[in-house]
Amino acid sequence: MTIENELVRLTAMGVVKVAFVLTGCLVAILAHKHQSKEQDAKYNWWQHEVFYQIYPRSFQDSNGDGIGDLRGITSRLQYFKDTGITSVWLSPIYESPMVDFGYDISNYTNIQPEYGTLEDFDELIARANEVGVKVILDFVPNHSSNKHPWFIKSVAREPGYEDFYVWEDGVLLENGTRVPPNNWLSVFSGSAWMWNEERQQFYLRQFTYGQPDLNYRNPAVVQAMDNVMLFWLNKGIAGFRIDAIIYIYEDAQLRDEPPSGTTDDANSETYLEHIYTRNQPEDYGLLQHWRELLDNYTASHEGPVRIMMTEGYASVSQLMEYYEDANGVQGPEFPFNFDFITELNANSTAADFVFYISRWLIYMPHGHVANWVMGNHDNPRVASRFGEKTVDAMNMLLMTLPGIAITYNGEELGMTDYRDISWSDTVDQPACESGIDNYKWVSRDPERTPMQWSSDPNAGFSTADRTWLPVNPNYKELNLRNQQQARQSHYKIYQSLLKLRKLPVLKNGTFVAEVVNRRVFAFKRELKAEYTLLTIVNVKNRTEVVDISDYIDQPNRLNVLVVGVDSQHRVGDRLKAEAIELAPYEGLVIQLNRRK
Repeated sequence: MTIENELVRLTAMGVVKVAFVLTGCLVAILAHKHQSKEQDAKYNWWQHEVFYQIYPRSFQDSNGDGIGDLRGITSRLQYFKDTGITSVWLSPIYESPMVDFGYDISNYTNIQPEYGTLEDFDELIARANEVGVKVILDFVPNHSSNKHPWFIKSVAREPGYEDFYVWEDGVLLENGTRVPPNNWLSVFSGSAWMWNEERQQFYLRQFTYGQPDLNYRNPAVVQAMDNVMLFWLNKGIAGFRIDAIIYIYEDAQLRDEPPSGTTDDANSETYLEHIYTRNQPEDYGLLQHWRELLDNYTASHEGPVRIMMTEGYASVSQLMEYYEDANGVQGPEFPFNFDFITELNANSTAADFVFYISRWLIYMPHGHVANWVMGNHDNPRVASRFGEKTVDAMNMLLMTLPGIAITYNGEELGMTDYRDISWSDTVDQPACESGIDNYKWVSRDPERTPMQWSSDPNAGFSTADRTWLPVNPNYKELNLRNQQQARQSHYKIYQSLLKLRKLPVLKNGTFVAEVVNRRVFAFKRELKAEYTLLTIVNVKNRTEVVDISDYIDQPNRLNVLVVGVDSQHRVGDRLKAEAIELAPYEGLVIQLNRRK
């Protein structure tokens, strides 16, 4: 189905408010109505926010042990204020054996000792409030650690905990061997079932052996997690990012999953089509329950609305169900949009970019807000995935699209993956399990290296002799201090884009995209009584001279607002629409010098 046909269908259904032009490849999405300042402050603060993901272990070490911590984050709060960031999301900080670096939780209401204490967390919240920064916590409900007291009690079949996790007997073969109950596979390869000798049953673990899946068909588990959420809400957080939501429920009948036909490796998670272990209907109901919990909390407490964002790699139609169901029941404020990670790469054409950007806006239910995730701790960095010369253009794209932007720490500097981490320095559990010959293909360590603050030892991250992961050796040149002192830098461009996002046209303006040619695309943001903004991006390694005069009604009134570090253009330059020259991988943000 073409984008135009889909727009017609959805407009007729009243699903989205859409306008579009059939000539060329123009797509326009109307923005949301203006809200009062009071509504924006309390209920809509998140709708045009930049959420900055902090990977705590790699952000700032305050005590010289080589590991980032809460006091380190607190010491850098002024950095967020200076940059223009007003919301941060912390990857897991809970008590954990660190098999999966915090995603295996042994106590949901305490802080991992390496990161600090609850008192340190209270201080972080207090100081963040002082500088105007909201804090979002990562919440990991699918599984706990196998060291959690709940699991230990469940293994022992203690009353009230017998069914806290997913336990099964398995199948006893004629030869006396007991095997798992079905063919389900772990995300990290091999069977998703692990035998427990003490209990004499298999437990489900869709991730590592140390991450047993909780049983949400047990109401006691739901209540326990509700209590965890309330604990942290009472600490003053602004909401949660819910991890791995698509794995929460599995098929109650434990049916085998069919082969995918994409690989012959029977241990690979891609060997099966995951129709019974992911995106089950009950997932949506649980999120709606938590949305109600958060809304009720907001209604009974002072302060802004507490929000929920979710992580889950799924089809676009499945993701849209997270916003709201067919009956209009609300789920999370937004499910993460990973299209820039999963669908686009250095080989993508301009049309690919326009298609995937437009697809989200087309499918998104009316009245909701788009979001764009450019990178995270599980995937190669932008500079490594798209190329180092694309950093500024990708940030221009991210910051001028309608809705919410998600930045992973270090992307504002153009940090790169450190691909040469040795086997002996590798700590990512899936990489360690894959062996010395294959670990580099699997490891997520390269994108998790410490934040590069300066050219001081260990990039200013730590005074330790050895950091938990090696610092990327390019830190001596690529670091925040150098970029703050430079005339032009990735950081300064990022900072200018955050200032630009305050313009009403970027908060509320319409969105119209065009494929200029196979290598160049553009989109404009328009709002009555405001200057129109145009973002134009060259996604390929060749210089392009493009004519966009048919795309705009003011072809001789183009003023450059934002340029990349290597651009021949300068801020304030006047351009002619019929001959805009773009260097390889260049992006520009341009203002049309007449109000709409």
